[in-house]
Amino acid sequence: MATVGIVGGLGPESTVDYYRRILAAWEREDPSSAPSIVIDSLDAQRALKLVAADRRAFSDYLFESLQRLAGAGVDFAVLSANTAHIVFDDLSVRSPVPLLSIVEICAAEAQRHALKRVALLGTRFTMEATFYPEVCARFGVEVVTPAADERAWVHERYVGQLLKGDFREDTRQEFVSLVDRLRRDERIAGVILGGTELPLLLRDASIAGVPVLDTTGLHVAAIVQRLRSAATG
Repeated sequence: MATVGIVGGLGPESTVDYYRRILAAWEREDPSSAPSIVIDSLDAQRALKLVAADRRAFSDYLFESLQRLAGAGVDFAVLSANTAHIVFDDLSVRSPVPLLSIVEICAAEAQRHALKRVALLGTRFTMEATFYPEVCARFGVEVVTPAADERAWVHERYVGQLLKGDFREDTRQEFVSLVDRLRRDERIAGVILGGTELPLLLRDASIAGVPVLDTTGLHVAAIVQRLRSAATG
């Protein structure tokens, strides 16, 4: 059986969500067994400081985790956070095991549903980086982000609440209002929940009348598919 390695802890809540969702998805396919998973849990606060101040050091921090996972015998690995994909290209070259990109999977799903113009929500690092627009463009999908003040608000709620496991109804309603504004003013056809804590707050399949791209769910489906392919191949 193949083994997946998860670079976790980048938010603890989403790492737990990954684990639960992988187990649930596997059970739907084969309730008589369970997948092989290794999780290496990092320090989310350290990661946030590094991504803000020193991207090379951030990449090195993630690379060390990948080395530990490779040493544990995993066949492929995933980064359980969208923000970590800011250094994905560097890591994919250096990694001792293949990596499965959350961004490529999300872009392919947007293309599959003919979502030509989508909003991106996540940390400010994710919203202001180029990796989502660049990857999505290859799939014929345009990415738009909230205004600067809205990005600051989203980031503050993300780091101040969601990463700490604090999911509030008033925050959820504010996110819905933001998506509604983007739908009206930016003509978005969908919204990328580009932070793996966001699906824990925004659980519906659509927000303000536009479909949701749940990056955690999409990543998990691809992980299980790869594990199942190895198990049945």
